[in-house]
Amino acid sequence: MKQQWRSLVLALCAGTAAIGAGIGTGVGTGIGEEGSGDIAVTRLPFTPDSGSIAIRCGRLIDGVGDTPLRDQLVIIRDGRIASVAPADAAPADLPLLALPTHTCLPGLIDTHTHLADSGIDSADVLDILTPEQQLPLSRANARTTLLAGYTVARDLGSYLAFGVNGIRDRINAGEDIGPRIQTAGFYLTIPGGGGDTIVPGRAPETIPAVLRAGVARGPEQFAEKARAAIAGGADVIKVIASGAVLAYGGVPGAPEMTRAEIAAVVREAHAAGLKVAAHAHGAESIKDAILAGADTIEHASLADDESIRLAAARGVAFSMDIYDGDYISAVGRKEGWPEEFVRKGDETTEAQRQVFSAAVTAGVPLIYGTDSAVYPHGWNARQFSYAVARGQSPMAAIQSATSVAAHFMGWEGQVGALKPGLLGDLIAVKGDPLADIRRLEQVSLVVKGGHVFKWRDVE
Repeated sequence: MKQQWRSLVLALCAGTAAIGAGIGTGVGTGIGEEGSGDIAVTRLPFTPDSGSIAIRCGRLIDGVGDTPLRDQLVIIRDGRIASVAPADAAPADLPLLALPTHTCLPGLIDTHTHLADSGIDSADVLDILTPEQQLPLSRANARTTLLAGYTVARDLGSYLAFGVNGIRDRINAGEDIGPRIQTAGFYLTIPGGGGDTIVPGRAPETIPAVLRAGVARGPEQFAEKARAAIAGGADVIKVIASGAVLAYGGVPGAPEMTRAEIAAVVREAHAAGLKVAAHAHGAESIKDAILAGADTIEHASLADDESIRLAAARGVAFSMDIYDGDYISAVGRKEGWPEEFVRKGDETTEAQRQVFSAAVTAGVPLIYGTDSAVYPHGWNARQFSYAVARGQSPMAAIQSATSVAAHFMGWEGQVGALKPGLLGDLIAVKGDPLADIRRLEQVSLVVKGGHVFKWRDVE
């Protein structure tokens, strides 16, 4: 099934090379008496961050404040938010979209995606060996992610070195659509570790080097690999500190990289102005990563009380993918995923959700990260209801995917809030997501840099 899914995506992309001939979901019309004509969906090519529009919001969550605002007018000029104020007469020179029954929010942020992947079996990556083969897949995934309401995505690694650089650069040039991307370039991992492509029955020496670009041992080698990632255009560095769930042979709770190895990577990344995300399921690896200076901890499934207190004290964020364990269990069994993967998923899913609740109580910063690609891209918002069920308030969950995420990505002055001066990234959902967080699974409007990429009225 996984190969059929990948083949379908590649065939779809090959058949729609001019993906931007009509890249949104149609043309919407301004709602209400003040609507000033049709709202056209942006077409390719376009100049990014140059759009201008007025949006009247029945309810507005700005990503920072704890109380929603009523009847607000958001003005975006030349790609940036010019004003957010109580609705009054709209500027005559701008198209107006009036949304009296909708809630407007900042564009959402997923801090843990894998845009170059659409399956979980490590063996599958051996079938996609070149950037030319990878681009159609990452293009489709980026488009789907944006239209789901995620205007920013932190892509935390690809087995193919720099597999997401191409789509990131095309999006930045206005040649494709997708979120604003930070990409890690490749995984930094020990030989046979959770970021390596070693699979049963395949000799390591037969696997192309481009699929093992970040494999290293010792602080010096890891520092060298970090420099290579930076030189190749990485925006963030990803280390695999512990074993992984969806990898052969690893034990999620067991350390793989040492604290000294992580620290060597952190020194190189921070010197270049980049942040470090540490994949760490186990408590020892979480503590090692925090003490080595990592900026975020990915998964944190088996954190103990000490590591939770340490994260809270040091202000290190947890990015916890608490939805996808259900997908691994149900779909993995149905589709015959490797027994090892499903077993390790079962062993970490409930434990991770209990850690999430403990982290909420302890005041650990939480950022919204889904590990999308384990499950289909575009389902990113399914995790919100899990976060609320496990102790986050709906507003805190939204802030974890807006202003808090932007802060830990180093982009808080650009995205993550509906405030004057920030980039004009806005979404809208019908109704009130604070009353029903699952409203975020049905996004009506997506605006990025003042350009409308999706508009449809969702019942």
